[in-house]
Amino acid sequence: MNLLHSSDFFPSCSAPVVIEPREPQQAFPEHHHDFYEIVIVEQGAGVHVFNGNPYTLNSGCVCFVRDHDRHLFEQTDGLILTNILFRAPGAFRFVSGVEQFLPRERDGIYPAHWRINHQVLQQVKQLIALLMSAPAGDQPEEIALHESVFMQLLVQLWRGCMARQGDDQEGRLHQLLDWLQNHYAEQIEWPELAERFAIPLRTLHRQLKNHTNMTPQRYLTHLRLLQARHMLCHSDRSITDIAFHCGFGDSNHFSTLFKREFTCPPRALRGLR
Repeated sequence: MNLLHSSDFFPSCSAPVVIEPREPQQAFPEHHHDFYEIVIVEQGAGVHVFNGNPYTLNSGCVCFVRDHDRHLFEQTDGLILTNILFRAPGAFRFVSGVEQFLPRERDGIYPAHWRINHQVLQQVKQLIALLMSAPAGDQPEEIALHESVFMQLLVQLWRGCMARQGDDQEGRLHQLLDWLQNHYAEQIEWPELAERFAIPLRTLHRQLKNHTNMTPQRYLTHLRLLQARHMLCHSDRSITDIAFHCGFGDSNHFSTLFKREFTCPPRALRGLR
């Protein structure tokens, strides 16, 4: 597994923050780094495998990566994102309390993936542009400027994450996407789900398609297949058991869908372990 070093990205040992745009982000093998990172997804879709677990990416996703986390990108489809690289939270010289606006691990669970709405995404992009245009020297005032703008960006992300829980339609869509990420294996009835999240059924279909580039049922199947592939690689459960665990009622149909998605049958993937 590759280790990315801060010396290859930060212009000096004093620089607290560096912006690395990826337009587009190609598939990238598993790696970790000796710095922290925030990934802002602007457009497109893809899969972020974070500490071995797959998460779907689309516009408005925000991913927080610590210096000991391992991750990779795959199945990228026009994925445009911005990586914000920064030093350890306690290494800032002119601002404090950075860790207060980062995800906090509880009971061994690190909530690394957030969602923000379009308005917050545009505000965040403005702060990113300011960071990119600011002088990146070793003078105290230059370092202080980068740290202060970065703190504004963190606060904006934090407030945006809280706002997604609001009662507007975009906030309810984000709640629905998060719910599907955790309940993909359940029997899904889209009219019931539309009622649960107070989104008209036709609007739900349209917005999910706009947000994920997939129909709702295709997106649900995608989530199930991603988890099935993870279990094939990291457990000894039978293929049939995995298929049923991930929400597929028939193992033969599961194998057909799996091969269509990943170009190899489940048994062949297990043979590569």
